[in-house]
Amino acid sequence: MADNKKCECCCKTTDRTEEERKKLIHRLNRIEGQIRGIRGMIEKDAYCADILVQSAAVNAAVNSFNKDLIASHIRGCVARDIREGKDEVIDELVVTLQKLMK
Repeated sequence: MADNKKCECCCKTTDRTEEERKKLIHRLNRIEGQIRGIRGMIEKDAYCADILVQSAAVNAAVNSFNKDLIASHIRGCVARDIREGKDEVIDELVVTLQKLMK
């Protein structure tokens, strides 16, 4: 972030390899492209059912992104914190999973 300011929402960070970061950003860019495509469909008055199919594809892409990220989080951050005796990470994980399952 600019001026090395930390995110206002939290103070934790995750160290990722350049490859991991690129992979996540690439997936998000694809999802962003799908969203722009849906917006284009609406601007062109596309048929509702066709838009809904594309919307479902976006949902599936976001769910897949979340599954990969949560798996990485559990294998990396959560496992590390448990090894370091920071058991509160388990409660944090439970809250995160509950939010994902809404």
